[in-house]
Amino acid sequence: MDTPQHYDAIIVGAGQAGPPLAGRLTAAGQTVAVIERKLVGGTCVNYGCIPTKTLVASAHAAHLARRGADFGVGTGEVAVDMAAVKARKDRISGGDREGVESWLEGMKGCTLIRGHARFEDPHTIRVGEQLLTADRIFLNVGGRAVAPDMPGLADVDYLTNVGILDLDTVPDHLVVIGGSYIALEFAQMFRRFGATVTVIEKGPRLTSREDEDVSAAVKDILEAEGIDVVVNADNIQFTKQDSGFTVTPRDGAEPIAGSHLLVAVGRQPNTDDLGLDAAGVQTDGRGYIVVDDELRTTADHIWAMGDCNGRGAFTHTSYNDFEIVAANLLDDDPRRVSDRITTYALYIDPPLGRAGMTVEEVRRSGRKALVGKRPMTRVGRAVEKGETQGFMKVVVDAETEEILGAAILGVGGDEVVHSILDVMTAKLPYTAISRTMHIHPTVSELVPTMLQDLEPLR
Repeated sequence: MDTPQHYDAIIVGAGQAGPPLAGRLTAAGQTVAVIERKLVGGTCVNYGCIPTKTLVASAHAAHLARRGADFGVGTGEVAVDMAAVKARKDRISGGDREGVESWLEGMKGCTLIRGHARFEDPHTIRVGEQLLTADRIFLNVGGRAVAPDMPGLADVDYLTNVGILDLDTVPDHLVVIGGSYIALEFAQMFRRFGATVTVIEKGPRLTSREDEDVSAAVKDILEAEGIDVVVNADNIQFTKQDSGFTVTPRDGAEPIAGSHLLVAVGRQPNTDDLGLDAAGVQTDGRGYIVVDDELRTTADHIWAMGDCNGRGAFTHTSYNDFEIVAANLLDDDPRRVSDRITTYALYIDPPLGRAGMTVEEVRRSGRKALVGKRPMTRVGRAVEKGETQGFMKVVVDAETEEILGAAILGVGGDEVVHSILDVMTAKLPYTAISRTMHIHPTVSELVPTMLQDLEPLR
């Protein structure tokens, strides 16, 4: 019988929360095993933020080069070398992964173990032939793309957010199934690389969690670049062809022929093959690990961080999960998940920066509210840069004067939204910044102006 190796802590998964927690625990004198079955760094480093935003930057450069004449600059014909674009992405993403790997491998008190982890009992994990035990266990196992059962999909070759990163040629016609963040970022970047692109969304609009005016503006931005958008695709069917496939979005619709297919309709947590039952760790109906406000699972000595706990599917929520766990365990600092404000960005170009509630969520809550809105055409900085698409808006509680939410769709929107997020976190009234003098010319200078001109939500 194998003799288990004992550690103070085991961390399963080396995504955005696991390695920094290993750093804090080992600095406190604890022995830690970090188990990773695939690539250190998790989704963000390998398949998410870093590679995709690197590609977005290349796509932006191509787009700007084609628009050179708008700025009085002659660029000649613009050609995209997709192999070089991919190589740049691989170099940046790989460098980041190697940095995290070398940090873990050189960390005193930390052992990096490669392989698939599975619980044998609440304190014991098997990795291949190895048995490990620990007083505390932390799960940072992430998630993966979902490919729903659509008629004919199994017969055709399709890509997810992982496989599409390996393309080193530009598709003739990329068909994207899904109308949310991952789908739209890839749709726009490949259109800018030179592909014909069609987006097919089963619902009535893109970005369904946003307000309708945001969804409409996002659709306008994409269509202005020549992307075909099909909504209300309530019966999507695929047929394999010699040179690719056809997809029929709904009954009676004309089939659309494509060369490459990206399925980006959602994600699921990597919790189905961990043996969680043996550990007494409960999951919900969608497979997410049930956690409390300090990210403790139904087993007192096990915590879950990152995408697998259903409390946020972003790098910043994962890292914040690490901070919450470390603060409670090591710093006697009672931090809670419920303290944070929802915030994220959609990295089409121009980007959408979001914080807090949508206007529609505020309306449904029944509270009295005030709304301010400004088009980007009113922003001098946007006009000067030739990027006037989009708008900014904010919603405020009419009684407490606290900001409830904001959406900034436009150049710099992913950065500007933080000035509002900071005020929300401080629980200050909107008047705390409505008369602040901001630098001209910036996008941020329109935030005080917008807050000085609020109207009742109708």
